[in-house]
Amino acid sequence: MARGRRGSLPDVAEAINDQDVTGSLRPPPELPKQLTALFPVVVVGTVLWLIGFAILFVAYLGSDGPPGVWLWTTVAGAALGFIGMPIMLWQRAAARRGSKTAQTGL
Repeated sequence: MARGRRGSLPDVAEAINDQDVTGSLRPPPELPKQLTALFPVVVVGTVLWLIGFAILFVAYLGSDGPPGVWLWTTVAGAALGFIGMPIMLWQRAAARRGSKTAQTGL
């Protein structure tokens, strides 16, 4: 097998790209909406934090000691979820309005 021979393999990058692509790589396709939708992820995460809080709160009621760090962690997780949901809706509304400062792709 001869090494260093140019042109022995076809240039695959040029064969797969469209004619209007000027670089050597084609731009990646857009991801489906199911993979980029943040709102369902935040809702499910918030619900999981609330479930964790309920479990730990019931365990705290059955104990004599002070509430543990995990109980307050679940409260903070749920609170951040509830804070994040209106912010995401606000950003989505701004993007639909066409605001220049709004994040796109939400």
